[in-house]
Amino acid sequence: MIKIQERRRPWEIVHMDWVTGLPPGGDKSYNAFLVIVDRFGKMPMILPCHKDDTAIDTTLLKWNRVISWTGIFTNIISDRDPKSTLELWTNIHQLFGTKLSFSTTYHSQTDGLAESIIQALEDIDCDGFTRDWCTLLPALELAYKTSIHASTNQTPAIV
Repeated sequence: MIKIQERRRPWEIVHMDWVTGLPPGGDKSYNAFLVIVDRFGKMPMILPCHKDDTAIDTTLLKWNRVISWTGIFTNIISDRDPKSTLELWTNIHQLFGTKLSFSTTYHSQTDGLAESIIQALEDIDCDGFTRDWCTLLPALELAYKTSIHASTNQTPAIV
């Protein structure tokens, strides 16, 4: 099991996981989404993407939509998805001084934070919206960000 350092500030340590196998949604026919969660405040960012996005596509998505807003992470906890383990991605993190920590898939002790958000999204009854699930993501993200989290007794939007 990997040892995870204690967080000291928002967006220092993040958990990351993908959801794939979705029906095409949105104007770009997305069929997956990437979940990145701040370990400190439990704030999620849910990013529509494509299952076959390359490591470069994923890097650009994280850079343009997350890192440009949050700053550089010091540690990313993720399963061993090829988009995270490729040499290119490892070299980019080395350049920025980010530690990559890999967990076993569905291993809640290490990557449970991202998986708990994915589970919460899956628990919401989205019947009728499956044709364009992408339009629901901002509302689902807002609902999660404004709900009180048990470990902080605050909403992720406040922390």
